[in-house]
Amino acid sequence: MNIRYFILPLVLFLSPVIAAGQEKISAEDAVGIALKNNYDILVARNSSDISRINNTAGNAGMLPTVAVTTTDNYSYSNVDQKYSTGTTIQSPDAHANSLNSNLALNWTLFDGGKMFVTKNKLNEIQSLGDIQFRDQVQQTVYNVIVAYYDVVREKQQLASIEEVIKANQTMVNILQTSFGAGLSAKTNLLQSQIDLNVYRENAINQKAVIIASKRLLNQLLSRDPDTPVEVADSITLNYVPDREEFKRRLLTTNTSILMLQKEVDIAQLSIQELRAMLLPRLSMNAAFNYLYSNNSANNLTRNQTYGPQVGGTLTIPIFQAGNAVRQIKVSRVQLQTTQYDLESVKLQVTNSLQNSLTAFDYQLQLLEIEKSNSELAKENLSITMERLRLGQTTSLELHQAQESYVNSLTRLTNFKYFLKVAETKLKQIMSEL
Repeated sequence: MNIRYFILPLVLFLSPVIAAGQEKISAEDAVGIALKNNYDILVARNSSDISRINNTAGNAGMLPTVAVTTTDNYSYSNVDQKYSTGTTIQSPDAHANSLNSNLALNWTLFDGGKMFVTKNKLNEIQSLGDIQFRDQVQQTVYNVIVAYYDVVREKQQLASIEEVIKANQTMVNILQTSFGAGLSAKTNLLQSQIDLNVYRENAINQKAVIIASKRLLNQLLSRDPDTPVEVADSITLNYVPDREEFKRRLLTTNTSILMLQKEVDIAQLSIQELRAMLLPRLSMNAAFNYLYSNNSANNLTRNQTYGPQVGGTLTIPIFQAGNAVRQIKVSRVQLQTTQYDLESVKLQVTNSLQNSLTAFDYQLQLLEIEKSNSELAKENLSITMERLRLGQTTSLELHQAQESYVNSLTRLTNFKYFLKVAETKLKQIMSEL
């Protein structure tokens, strides 16, 4: 249902829009505010930052790990020991202390090449994050531009209604004078007053629609919905699409296609990672150990050792219950699925481009026709008003002329708006916003 019929006129009268106190912004200004404040963009930027932060040699397993471990145990006990040799040890307050500390380094020297594949995979994941961020920016800019020009459209609709209200008021004045002179029936005057009130109601509803449109725009700008804002008075139309350029660049610029291409690359690298599980793994470890212990109730009362240690581990996978082979097969199927998705998206984007070009062409044709209609309807209304002054027409004929003019202005404004939407959609598809 149309929102126009759900608005309470009282709300509008209690909260009038004062243009002089509003912030006037252009479409470019609105886009700039959204790029800084829009929460969807901020979330996408954080996701992109996470993939960048994760892209390190250490996360790929190329670097060693170094750790210091220290353990200190102290005990206090009553000792009563008797050995087979006849020796006895009795100590009511025996104490013992054991300190073990080591500095250890572990480094994987070879893992079947997995670390290098993983680093490449992290590079691709970072690139995917960047493309996803660009895609979100493109979508947000599209939403902002469409919302911005929707406010412009609704303002123009209100201006059209107000223009007709002035004409209706003139008509009421003419019929009032004519009725007072006994030259016109009162029914004509009453009908003209009814028509005037209907247009006034339409103006009230239209003001409510403008307020709702501005709130949506502020929402996209991540501002308080009731932040005062004023937009341009007209829709700029000067775009000429380059069809041949679009066809040439589509597959290399569209973010939806680029994201799927990156996912294919990542899936291929995942298979290489799994293949590395079938190869030997070599790692080395080095440490410096320190051990100190004392025991007041033992024959060896103090022990201290320290020194370096170096070693290595070679792991040769022989049988892994078939898990590595199984995972590789699954990954190949997943890669094929991603490739299917890529081809499907290519078709969808190509179709979307063609539809947007068609919509642009037809909206342009409709706009040119309606410009002529608008001029004709305006001239017809002017002639009919003059005939009413001369008593050569009826209020019904004038009402029809007014309706024709209002409908023409409405269509003209809508054609301009939909042409701007088609233009913006083309730019989004080509990642030109």
